[in-house]
Amino acid sequence: MYDVVIIGAGVSGSAVARELSRYNASICVLEKEEDVCCGTSKANSAIVHAGYDCVPGTLMAKLNVEGNAMMGDLARDLDIPFNRCGSLVVCTDEKERGGLDLLLEKGRKNGVPDLRIVERDELVQMEPNISDEAVAALYAPTAGIICPFTLNIAMAENANVNGVEFRFNTEVSTIRKVDDHFEIRTNNGVVETKAVVNAAGVYADVFHNMVSATKIHITPRKGEYYLLDKSAGHYVNHTIFMLPTKMGKGVLVSPTIHGNLIVGPTATDVENREGNNTTRAGLDEVAAKCSLTVKNVPLRETITSFAGLRAHEDHHEFIIRELEDCEGFFDVAGIESPGLTSCPAIGKMAADLVEAKYHFEKKDNFIATRRGVLNPAKLSLEERNELIKKNPAYGNIICRCETISEGEILDAIHRPLGAKSLDGVKRRTRAGMGRCQAGFCSPRVMDILAREVPEVSMRTVTKSGGESRLITGLDKDEYDTMPENRHD
Repeated sequence: MYDVVIIGAGVSGSAVARELSRYNASICVLEKEEDVCCGTSKANSAIVHAGYDCVPGTLMAKLNVEGNAMMGDLARDLDIPFNRCGSLVVCTDEKERGGLDLLLEKGRKNGVPDLRIVERDELVQMEPNISDEAVAALYAPTAGIICPFTLNIAMAENANVNGVEFRFNTEVSTIRKVDDHFEIRTNNGVVETKAVVNAAGVYADVFHNMVSATKIHITPRKGEYYLLDKSAGHYVNHTIFMLPTKMGKGVLVSPTIHGNLIVGPTATDVENREGNNTTRAGLDEVAAKCSLTVKNVPLRETITSFAGLRAHEDHHEFIIRELEDCEGFFDVAGIESPGLTSCPAIGKMAADLVEAKYHFEKKDNFIATRRGVLNPAKLSLEERNELIKKNPAYGNIICRCETISEGEILDAIHRPLGAKSLDGVKRRTRAGMGRCQAGFCSPRVMDILAREVPEVSMRTVTKSGGESRLITGLDKDEYDTMPENRHD
């Protein structure tokens, strides 16, 4: 019997797990995928929003601003790359500049610091590639860019080091309240717990509705993106937004924390909760709209496209509370943008609700910090040479596009909640994220995984768990050499 079971290992679930790991309690995270950061958290704009777009007085507005303020310390403590590059909401029609004034007023009500409107002359100095039609912009210097993979993985690793158990490939089918505890039925058996934290992303309404007579409804909202090569990474200096609509903040153009350029997303409501495929129509929409704020976006430098799903709750509001009609069940639901920004504050709020009910004893030995995968590129030449002398694996480059060494991949595999798939390695090290998109390094990464992960062989290495095996058959020569097929 666990004290708390958290459903979902995205940024929200991992943030709650980390905050609860400050206490002496038995905590388990159930995740249906093979790793953390495999759902909504893996595919988004990677923006730390300032907080001017949310409706004043909402929980979304409150936690956005709080999460933004917390992100700097969290990034320092957990060794997460983070850059407050600032954002610009661009107005391209003098008749619509009143929209900037409304955003400025909302932002000030929400407590966003240092907001101001910049006129065209200053805007062009800040962004030489801004659209010729741009007349003014709302400047938010506290906005930033982050790596969503590293953020999610770092919080989960830190929670795990502090005693939180993670069960992967464990899909919840039903939840039932039995007397003073819950029975959670999964594909790997029944899990019993005193409390449940429902952080299941686009599936959060499914689990909520199993135990509550007051129903909620979440719609998967698809966003499609282009990711451009690092050669285009300095095309803009800030995150460039369009004036927002009821469907969201529109198509953005932004540098990424790793030096690429990201362009998107769309906002299309879909029925399929796993429908994260890109479409020709969606990508064409992104291509058309990005030129409204930034001229001549070099889309020919695209190295990949992708889509993510946002968990849009009907009232467009975060739901973070204990259910009135199901004691011990805590929702962390409807976490769409600005959910990534808000996650540190979401984690604290949800953990505080749980702790206030169960009065867990605080640990004396909580570990607040974490070191990421060693990046030799951050070392001086002398330090790097010394590292390679001590560990030659750091001199063996596996991914040439991103200059990722065998040593980094080994670190990613053997650290807490280590990588077990190509995508697991990619999200921890960026091996395979470069210009060739893993075209050359995949076989070498597969070989390392097969060698280092006990339950993985070359034939069972997957891209992202499940049935995504890379090798699906044998050629004739290998087939003939298998002992059961030899006739000599």
